[in-house]
Formats: sequence, C-alpha cells, structure tokens
Amino acid sequence: MPLFGNTFSPKKTPPRKSASLSNLHTLDRSTREIELGLEYGAPAMTIGGQSLKFEEGQWISETGGTVSGKEMQRLKKRNLQLEEENNLLRLKIDILLDMLSETTAESHLLEKELDEVKNHNRRKK
Repeated sequence: MPLFGNTFSPKKTPPRKSASLSNLHTLDRSTREIELGLEYGAPAMTIGGQSLKFEEGQWISETGGTVSGKEMQRLKKRNLQLEEENNLLRLKIDILLDMLSETTAESHLLEKELDEVKNHNRRKK
C-alpha cells in the first residue's frame, strides 16, 4: 500500500452491446405496422351519444346521427338563407354609417358657416 499513492482505481467499463437486439429495424414499414400495431386509423370520438370520425379534414358521423338526410338539407338551406340575410344587413349597416358620416360632416360645415356669419354680424355692429 503506497503512502501517497492513489488507492482508488476504477475498473475498465466493458464495451457496450448493440443498441437493438431485435431485427424489427430491418423490416419494411408495412410489416412493422402489422407487427407493432401502428395502424391507428382516423381519429374518432363520441359526443352526446353520436360517434364522429375525422376523415379528409372534416368530422363525419359514423352512426348516421339523429338527423335525417331531409332534415340536413333543410338545415343547410336555412343556413344559406341566414348567411344571405346577414350579408344584406351588413351592407345596410355600411350604407347607414356612410350616410351618418356624410350628414355629420355637412352639419359641421353648416355650424362653421353659421359661426362665421355671427362673427361677421358682430363686427358690423
């Protein structure tokens, strides 16, 4: 035992084993999906007793729902009518705001002219 020597000497670590012992990384994608169950399918959920599935960017009812095709058509038609009415009302509001702005500008001009006439009359007296 050395007097001033280093008594701590760790053992050498053994070389690491390969990262993966399975051969799954050598399989093609379709085989891996079958083996590992990676085929998830479209997202689905159930809300209020109605099952919905997300396909091509839209939620589609799987159970058919409680709304018939005829009722759906009626609702779409009503929705279109309401959108058209909404657009008409927005147009009317824009026109009314333009009219209000024009009337306010004219009123300010008339008030300014009236003030000028009053000042002119005061100077004459």
